Amino acid sequence: MSHSELKTQTSNLPQVAFVLCGALAREVIAIARRHRWDVATFGVAAQDHMVPTRIAPDVERRLRELIPQFERVVVVYGDCGTAGRLDEVLERYNVPRIAGPHCYEMYGGAAFDTLMDEQPGTFFLTDFLVRGFEGTVLKGLGLDRFPELQDTYFANYTRLV
Repeated sequence: MSHSELKTQTSNLPQVAFVLCGALAREVIAIARRHRWDVATFGVAAQDHMVPTRIAPDVERRLRELIPQFERVVVVYGDCGTAGRLDEVLERYNVPRIAGPHCYEMYGGAAFDTLMDEQPGTFFLTDFLVRGFEGTVLKGLGLDRFPELQDTYFANYTRLV
């Protein structure tokens, strides 16, 4: 099927697609609705944060699926521990992403840097982590099976925000 045939079949879709980090999806969708942006949104599993090596390949799968269908694709995702692998994928596809190393900085804005300068051992508990605490933190980190890991995982944190 040619690109023009695909566009004809999907002409009722918006011209822009957002590939969303699962941890930011609810907030990004709310912003898009509030501003009445004509965008289609597609998620990537938030659980990928537990294994950051999954992020770039999963985003790339989404890009392969979406690029033929949309005029523009934008990735709403921080680097989130990919050590630059996400940006390498995006560069190959010429797809932009929002700036920032992770969602904590995106949520916190300028206050993030201030908080980290004051106390580098700060743990940020986002709305996403609160809503999905059991699945994301307890099960995702294996604390439900190995509670003794709690002290190891959180040993260097000195403050909760």
